Amino acid sequence: VLNATEPPSAPWRNLILETASEQHLLPGQVEVISGSAWQGFRRKVCLLVPYMWPRGSVGLQALVILCVGLLGLERVINVFVPIYSRNIVNQLSAMERWRTLAITVCVYVLLKFLQGGGVGTSGFVSNLRSFLWTYVQQYTSRVVQVRLFAHLHDLSLRWHLGRRTGDVLRSIDRGTSSVNNLLSYVVFSIVPTIADIIIAIIYFVTYFSAWFGLIVFICMFLYLTITIIITEWRTKYRREMNTQDNIAKSKAVDSLLNFETVKYYNSEGFEVRRFEDAILKYQACELKTNASLALLNQTQNLIIGLGLLAGSLLCAYYVTVDKFQVGDYVLFGTYIIQLYTPLNWFGTYYRMIQSAFVDMESMFDLLTEEKEVKDDVNAGDLLFTEGRVDFQNVCFSYTAGKEILSEVSFTVMPGQTVALVGPSGSGKSTIIRLLFRFYDVQGGCILIDGQDISKVKQNSLRSYIGVVPQDTVLFNDNIRENIRYGRISASDQEVEEAAVAADIHHKILSFPDGYDTEVGERGLKLSGGEKQRVAIARTILKSPRIILLDEATSALDSQTECNIQASLAKVCANHTTLVVAHRNERCMKDNPNNSNQLSRQ
Repeated sequence: VLNATEPPSAPWRNLILETASEQHLLPGQVEVISGSAWQGFRRKVCLLVPYMWPRGSVGLQALVILCVGLLGLERVINVFVPIYSRNIVNQLSAMERWRTLAITVCVYVLLKFLQGGGVGTSGFVSNLRSFLWTYVQQYTSRVVQVRLFAHLHDLSLRWHLGRRTGDVLRSIDRGTSSVNNLLSYVVFSIVPTIADIIIAIIYFVTYFSAWFGLIVFICMFLYLTITIIITEWRTKYRREMNTQDNIAKSKAVDSLLNFETVKYYNSEGFEVRRFEDAILKYQACELKTNASLALLNQTQNLIIGLGLLAGSLLCAYYVTVDKFQVGDYVLFGTYIIQLYTPLNWFGTYYRMIQSAFVDMESMFDLLTEEKEVKDDVNAGDLLFTEGRVDFQNVCFSYTAGKEILSEVSFTVMPGQTVALVGPSGSGKSTIIRLLFRFYDVQGGCILIDGQDISKVKQNSLRSYIGVVPQDTVLFNDNIRENIRYGRISASDQEVEEAAVAADIHHKILSFPDGYDTEVGERGLKLSGGEKQRVAIARTILKSPRIILLDEATSALDSQTECNIQASLAKVCANHTTLVVAHRNERCMKDNPNNSNQLSRQ
């Protein structure tokens, strides 16, 4: 008798509660990160740097250089457009020759064509740059998503059980788009706008007077300062809005995934009301966000208007006293409006960058999440010979102070079936998870053919192990691909042979679409017995050397259970097998000639 305790029934669900308690969060709560979005700025930038320069791709690096060159060309064009506008007015006033005027007008129109709309957002140069940057943007998006997706699959079972799928997906979506947006805003909006401001101040001081440079400088300083102060203040509203958005989406995902349970208890109205309450809370936060945005916009418009008024009056005065020509007034008005137009977007760019940092917080947290189960630095492949499994003084607990397994020792000989029999909560499923290395033992060791599984690569270990779980979950795909998941490279013939061995081939052929039948979300279109047989076929296709059966038939009726057990007996023949069950007689049916039982009290 192995004395140990485990969380009560449905350990997968209970583990969610335990993990949440470890994090000092109740189920359903979302952790709100307070403080400025610029906190940890250096860390965030360091994480972004690899995506700014496409390593290993000379072509993309050349595109980045070309885009930066086009960006510099736009700055030059922005200076010459108002200059040629002044020249046209002065030449008209001086009644210059038609040929000279025509050349000036043609150059001006060419510059406007290259610039586009006076703000560099729709001209030829800008459009070319945007098109070329698309390739870099796609590279960045792909790298971020693939890296994050791979990292999520590397995280432990404990982490996944303690997270809500809706929250994770929203964090990925917002974070991925934010990386691209941030790079675009910084490289093609903020930097060019600041460069335009500096160039404008230098130009006005040099060719007009220091007063004009001072006016531009004061307006820019006030504008940027007010923008930063108010935007920092309203960040908390944006963060609260994101939190409520996560909560609303999580409730929607959770409700839809539990569609059948909702129907069982006639809770459609309750779910709709709960979702509506979440939406109302989100909209309340959204209203605060929009109100603070309106305040910021009005303040910015006031500063811009006062600066334009002061500069225009001063320039008009100089024209009246013959210090400037009329064309100079046109130059000032054209240049200052051209400068203010992108500057008017500067606040938006700053807010977008700040919002991107806020949106990336969760994604960065995911990327920096430590792996609980790691391969040893010197880990090698498992050298499988016979399939002997040894548990030697294994200790394990999900949470501190609540020991699940204590000094557990037993041996499964090659080709032998050993059953772990006991009530719910006695630690049986925990043993299965430890052998599969969903968790690492906290004391003792687990050996396969004399090799400590914590010293071998996880992929190598798991390639020899097949699992038929109690709660079989299928992908939202057809039956053929769900079976093929056991071995992705398997042919259609091998898939069908596995289905025959699992005694489900004829049942599949009875469906209108046969093996192309879609199983629905989590396989809900199939019965419990059909899902279990698909899972068995998948395991057969994998051809594992060690088989783990975790209450594989406990949720089925007696007749279906007998049929499934007959299929399992074929699968387990001459394989090292570890069976988890509540009742002794169920284990004896699986392999009556070669079965040992370990009781869990």
